[in-house]
Amino acid sequence: MDRQNRLVIGTRGSKLALWQANHMADRLRALHRDLTVELLIIKTSGDRIQDRALSEIGGKGLFVKEIEEALLDGRIDLAVHSMKDVPATLPEGLHLSVMPERASAYDALLSSDGLTLETLPQGAAVGTGSLRRQFQLLAARPDLRILPIRGNVDTRIQKLRSREDGLSAIILAVSGLTRLGWAGEIVQELAPPTLVPAIGQGALGLETRIGDRVVDQRLDGLRHRPTEICVHAERGVLERLDGDCHLPIACHGVLDGDELVLSARLGSADGSRMVEDTLRCSTENPRGAGLRLAERLLENGAAELLEELAHSPS
Repeated sequence: MDRQNRLVIGTRGSKLALWQANHMADRLRALHRDLTVELLIIKTSGDRIQDRALSEIGGKGLFVKEIEEALLDGRIDLAVHSMKDVPATLPEGLHLSVMPERASAYDALLSSDGLTLETLPQGAAVGTGSLRRQFQLLAARPDLRILPIRGNVDTRIQKLRSREDGLSAIILAVSGLTRLGWAGEIVQELAPPTLVPAIGQGALGLETRIGDRVVDQRLDGLRHRPTEICVHAERGVLERLDGDCHLPIACHGVLDGDELVLSARLGSADGSRMVEDTLRCSTENPRGAGLRLAERLLENGAAELLEELAHSPS
């Protein structure tokens, strides 16, 4: 088949990843009636290692590494990623071609008894695999017992329902729950200032080879410029502070008229220390805005906090 009329999307095999890849495939078919779109499922290191926290094994970049290798060697034409899994620095030869419109960036609390963050009993066990969620939850409720939890959305909900390890609640992304039909399980949305989202949360990114104009032109109709502005700004913070996705960095950008409002937060694992700041600026240089905000955080105590986190046991 003529390459111009065929695209192969690389994706993880989880239900959520497949939903996202199929959603993008359907949108591409609707835009280009002559186009055949196929999926290639690729198992990543992050999928294979389920018995340890992401912060112990190298961060969320492990969910994209093998997919990017397939992109570089030509087995696939594009990758559909959850942007919160994508490190700040991409492999040489690849770029984020397009970001479609973002879903909700917020986190959600699910509990068996319909309890909210405020009404959970003293010392309740809350499950999350995210250090970002952990430090913010403990900042709000220092009495909580945070339990590490891995696995796909269905697995985590089942662990909550069976009260594994005494779980009273779990925290998941609103976007993933909505995409998989679990929105009815949400007891409480945890929006800022309670929980600032992960960088890129709720957004999808379509990664391609630099210079592959045939593919990039096919994708252009999916572009949502407001999403790209906000996510590139958030990733500017990630680039300056960390470069990967495993440290407890929270950041969220929103547009207010013709201005970008970018908020970021970094904290110690136990929630006892937090550095945060907000920047309001033009939308002309999103990455630069993120880099500027990160510098302000570093000047106000984030440098010392990052140093401590780097040398603390996982």
